[in-house]
Amino acid sequence: MDDFPTRTYGTAGLDNRPLFGETSARDRIVNLVVGGLTSLLVLVTIISSFVFPSLPPRPLNIFFTFCILMICGAVLVLIFWYRQGDLEPKFRNLIYYILGSVVLLCICANLYFHDVGK
Repeated sequence: MDDFPTRTYGTAGLDNRPLFGETSARDRIVNLVVGGLTSLLVLVTIISSFVFPSLPPRPLNIFFTFCILMICGAVLVLIFWYRQGDLEPKFRNLIYYILGSVVLLCICANLYFHDVGK
């Protein structure tokens, strides 16, 4: 931790913790794994909405996928702001929470698209 210059961050005492941009290897691996799995599941969901159960695709399937993509757009904006340093580090947990919600929505959508449970 001595590699970082001492900063105050608006507090009375000196603090040498990194604010933004400096992440550990563990954090980068977690970000890549969570982002990669979520991206893969969203891609599978998009493809499934157009292909299953038959062609042409049902409008409800397209609407469901559009809603998921809108949420993904909001998450991408949050991630961009976080990487720029405009958001506090506590927002990382919010980003993970929203990505978890997107994964659950994709699982639900795929179960609906493939008529599981009928």
